[in-house]
Amino acid sequence: MTDKQTQQQELQQQERKAERHKARQQKVKAGVDAKIAAAQEEKGILLVLTGNGKGKSTAGFGTVARAVGHGKKAAVVQFIKGTWECGERTLLEGAGVEFHVMGTGFTWETQDKAKDTAAAEAAWAAAETLLKDPSVDLLLLDELTYMVSYHYLELARVLDALRNRPPMQHVVVTGRACHRDIIELADTVSEVQPIKHAFEAGIKAQPGFDY
Repeated sequence: MTDKQTQQQELQQQERKAERHKARQQKVKAGVDAKIAAAQEEKGILLVLTGNGKGKSTAGFGTVARAVGHGKKAAVVQFIKGTWECGERTLLEGAGVEFHVMGTGFTWETQDKAKDTAAAEAAWAAAETLLKDPSVDLLLLDELTYMVSYHYLELARVLDALRNRPPMQHVVVTGRACHRDIIELADTVSEVQPIKHAFEAGIKAQPGFDY
């Protein structure tokens, strides 16, 4: 076989590969287009970000930033991490995002269930008000899952407020060990799983990256 014939054969193989690739991508596009065509309903989405990995709150705040970028009204209720300086709060409050913070910090620091329960009740009262406000396009309930699993808030009360919120209001719930009933109610659930974490290697939490 001459060099010219070899080159022609290689060119033909490349063309066949390109044709197969195009055919595969056309099938993918057809499937995506069909899903887009079928997804015509508009409604408020309940998004749950759970699991033991890092990044749940970060993703939640990213969704808040996205909403604000589109001119939407967003609000945040923070449970658990209330004593930490929060870079997202500093930025987003400047953009008009309303914040309500539980303010007691981690439960293993307070070691006072009565105090934590009272603080959770106060934060949840603010959340319930926001969950009735149709002008709020997006509400982030950061670390809410702990309030249910620690029995600081009644599950039925939380579910009732989530179910009966304004029909176009989006809600993001973050935290580990989300109760199965909240997961069942949610429209979208993502589980963040840990592979490695710097803290386990003795690296401290750092401002601007971890909080």
